[in-house]
Amino acid sequence: MDPVFVGKCAQIASVLEVSGHPKPGNVHRTQDFSDMAFEDFLLSGIAIGNIMAKTASKGFDLRKTPEKWGKIGLGNLILEAVTETDRWVANNTNLGIIMLLTPICAAAGMTNNINDLRSKIDQILRLTTPKDAVHLYQSINIADAGGMGEQEELDVGSDSSTQKLLDENINMFHVLEMSSEWDCLSYELTHQMPVTFDLGFPLFNKIKTKHGINIATVQTFLTILSKVPDTLISRKYGEKKAKEVSLQAKSVLEEGGILTENGKKLLEQFDQRLIENDLNPGTTADFTASSIMINYLNNYKEYKI
Repeated sequence: MDPVFVGKCAQIASVLEVSGHPKPGNVHRTQDFSDMAFEDFLLSGIAIGNIMAKTASKGFDLRKTPEKWGKIGLGNLILEAVTETDRWVANNTNLGIIMLLTPICAAAGMTNNINDLRSKIDQILRLTTPKDAVHLYQSINIADAGGMGEQEELDVGSDSSTQKLLDENINMFHVLEMSSEWDCLSYELTHQMPVTFDLGFPLFNKIKTKHGINIATVQTFLTILSKVPDTLISRKYGEKKAKEVSLQAKSVLEEGGILTENGKKLLEQFDQRLIENDLNPGTTADFTASSIMINYLNNYKEYKI
C-alpha cells in the first residue's frame, strides 16, 4: 500500500478512537482527565503520521526480501513515534497505540492485500532484533508506562536490563512473549493480533456501514472490553477488578449498548461510574484504534487513483 495512505490511516484511527462518545472510562470528546485532555490525544494521533508513513516505506522497500525484515528497525520506529509524541504532549497518550500500529504499518507497506497482513505482522515481529528490544524499553521509559517487564528479571526500569538484552540476544518479540501472560497487548502482538483482526475489525466494519463511525467506535470498544479484561485496570487494581469491569460492559451490551436507547443510558452511567472510580480501560482503547486502522486499510482500493 502507498505509505502516505498508511500514515493517514494511522492518524485517522488514533483520532477516531479518542473521539468515540461516550467511550466508557476514557477521555472522549466531552470528557477530559485531570492530567490529559481530549486535545492531547488529537495532537498525539496527528504527530505520529509521518513516522507511520516512514514505517510503511521501510516495509515497502524490503517487501521482496523477507530475510532482511529484521532491518526494518521496528523498535527504533516505535521510539521515534513516542519521542515525537512527547514533543507535543506532556503525558503518555498513545504508547499502546504506537506499539500496535507500527507493525501494522510495516506490513501494510508490503502488500495491498488485507488478508496478508496478519502473517506479515507476525514475521516482522519475530524477526526483530535485540536493538529493537532496547528501543522498546527506551520508549516505555519515555512514556513512563511501566509494567512490560516488572514481573520478570528483565524489568524495564532496570539500568542493567538493556545491556542484558544485547548480551543474551533477546529480541523484541521474546520480550513481549515474556510479558504476554499478564499483558494483553503483548499477547496480541505475539499471537497474530486476534482481538484486532477476529473481533474488533469485523465488528467495526459491520456497525460503521449501518450506523456510522461514532456508534461503531463505541460499540467496538464496549465489545472488546466485555471479552478482554483490560490490562491497564488489572495492573492498577488487580485481575479481579478488571474482570468485574468486563462483566459490567457485558451487561450494558446485553441491553444493546449504544445501539438502543436503554443501552445508551446504561452506557453513560457505566462511563461515569468508571471515571468516578478511576478505572481507565486504556488497553481497550488501543485495541479499538488498531481495529479502526485495519478497517481503513481495507478501503485501499477505493483510495487508489
